[in-house]
Order: sequence, then structure tokens, then C-alpha cells
Amino acid sequence: MSHPTAPLTAEDVVQDAPVIPVIVLDEPRHAVPLARALVAGGIRMLEVTLRTPAALACIEAIARDVPAAVVGAGTARSAADVQAAARAGSRFIVSPGYVPALGQACRDAGLPLLPGVATASEIMAAGADGLRVLKFFPAMAAGGVPLLKSWHGPFGDVRFCPTGGVSAGNAAQLLALPNVACVGGSWLTPAQLLAEGDWAGIEALARQAAALRG
Repeated sequence: MSHPTAPLTAEDVVQDAPVIPVIVLDEPRHAVPLARALVAGGIRMLEVTLRTPAALACIEAIARDVPAAVVGAGTARSAADVQAAARAGSRFIVSPGYVPALGQACRDAGLPLLPGVATASEIMAAGADGLRVLKFFPAMAAGGVPLLKSWHGPFGDVRFCPTGGVSAGNAAQLLALPNVACVGGSWLTPAQLLAEGDWAGIEALARQAAALRG
């Protein structure tokens, strides 16, 4: 799959801003104005989850019509998900877990992968395939800040994007940790603001998120 711009690395994805929005879209017509609002607020890396029938159409619309955005696909669970996301224009892949076939599919597609991990064994399994930038999911349910602190010793070369239970209220505490590159969260795109088409409200949330510093 060729892309109009240079391929990304996982490091590029997690270092761009403090927060990657986890986006669930039911309406394709919301995709472009939402993406424009997030970019205007300083958030370019956009994870559109493959949880709705509209997801691929939304990814395609953002990739086509919002060149300043970098759209990726979340909740990828299979090689078929990766292939469909790549065809739609995704430039990175996020998954809730990791299996080698998923990693191979991303390598074949030329797309960086942020695989989900929640245990030391899962970190080691991803590391065996050369992955050192990982999604920690479900972050707060699995152990949150204390677990990340515990991992820093044995996995000092690994950087994490905690996702799951992360909010505007606890993001700064997570971002202060040396092994956290960014966080993922759905609070930037609340369902009510989407339903109302309140793009100014979403831009304001993105600005607050972009200003977060550990």
C-alpha cells in the first residue's frame, strides 16, 4: 500500500501530541468536520476505531479530505482488519492485544502498529517481534500508574500509550511517567458533542489535550 507521504513509525505516532483521541463514529458525515476540529485544536493523530459499520468510510473520508490529519484504525483484531484499514487510507494501526499474525499484516502493509498489552509476558511477546512502542490496555483497570512504574525497571526500553479509563482528570499523572509517551482517550470526542455537531466544543477539548504536559 503506497501513501502520499513518508511512512510513519510508531514513535512518530506517539510523540506527535500528548493525546491520541479514540474515536467511535456512527455517522460518516461527522468524520471530516470532526477531524478538522481536532486538527485545529492541535491533535493530528486520529484513531478511528473499527467498532461501527461506518468506521472504514470515515477513515477513507478523513484520509481524502483532511490532509493535515493522520488517520489510523483502532480495534484491529485480524489481518483482514489491517488490510481493510490500509485500503481505506489508514496510516497506523492500533489493536487491543497482540498476536504475531497481526504484526506480520502490519509489516506487509507498511503500517506501524501500537499493540495492546496488559502483562509482562505480553510485553515480551511483542518485543520478540521488535515492537517497543505499545498500547497499555485497559490501562486503569489493569493497574494504571503503579503498574507502569513497576514495568519501568525491567522494560526500560519500552514506551507506552495507556488507553482505557484515561480521562482529562488523570492524563497528566500518566504523562508524568518516564515510560509514557502519550495517552489515548475518548473524552475529546464525546457522543453528545458529535450528535450536536459542536465542532467548536471538540476543538476546545483538543486544545486542552494538546496543552497537557507531564
